[in-house]
Amino acid sequence: MNIISWNVNGLRAVERKGELRKLIDSEQPDVLLMQETKGNPDQLQPFLSAYPDYLQHYSSAEKKGYSGTSIWLHEQLASRVDGLRFNDTIPDAPNADEGRLCQLSFGLDGRSWDILGIYFPNGGKSEQAWQEKLVFYDRTHDYMNRLKDAGGTVLVGGDMNVAHTEVDIARPKENDGKIGFHPRERSWMDRLHADGWIDTWRQRNPSARDVYSWWHAMSKSRDRNIGWRIDYFLIHETCLDTVSDIAYLNAQMGSDHCPVRITVHPDARDTG
Repeated sequence: MNIISWNVNGLRAVERKGELRKLIDSEQPDVLLMQETKGNPDQLQPFLSAYPDYLQHYSSAEKKGYSGTSIWLHEQLASRVDGLRFNDTIPDAPNADEGRLCQLSFGLDGRSWDILGIYFPNGGKSEQAWQEKLVFYDRTHDYMNRLKDAGGTVLVGGDMNVAHTEVDIARPKENDGKIGFHPRERSWMDRLHADGWIDTWRQRNPSARDVYSWWHAMSKSRDRNIGWRIDYFLIHETCLDTVSDIAYLNAQMGSDHCPVRITVHPDARDTG
């Protein structure tokens, strides 16, 4: 399965630029996770006819033009799976009305899959927003463990709004302690790793530097590659053998984030 996660920073905007079509034509994803879709159901309706090869599911925020996630499943893969179902809720998590999760679950070749596309809160607007972000992290961790313990292969992709280590951010000293690179956010990633959850790209590229997924649009930082790696695919170590490739698609334009692509093999041996 070829799976892509992309914070599009407005699905309608990236479509108008022709960049969504460009990505789909070039990469032909089996599953596409998108964050910050920023549209209500009526506004996103045209995508159903524009991309008929994909079964599309949306989770929209109640607030207009804000947040939102989507997950698309190619019809060829959809025809091969069983028990297909969607979920939009992380139990007991705050921000439940902001459309932050699209989850796809199914069985394929004898293996159960739970694919989660998540847009994590930024947390920088207020003290309340900051505290809610920390709770969201913890509830998501709990939910990931719950799905894993139920026997599924759990793949979590999305914009996690945290750069984990100093090699994941261009200017670590200047941003130390700030939202997105705060010790409490980074310690959440540490706890995930201690619990067996693997940052799949970093696991394959332990010493790589200057690879980022988000650049501040107003400062033209992308031209200078002054960025942050805050978009990830995580999988539990017991299922790491399903992963055959992962890459950031830095040449893909249209958003202040670039997509990340992972290739997994459903028939790989489960070591859990």
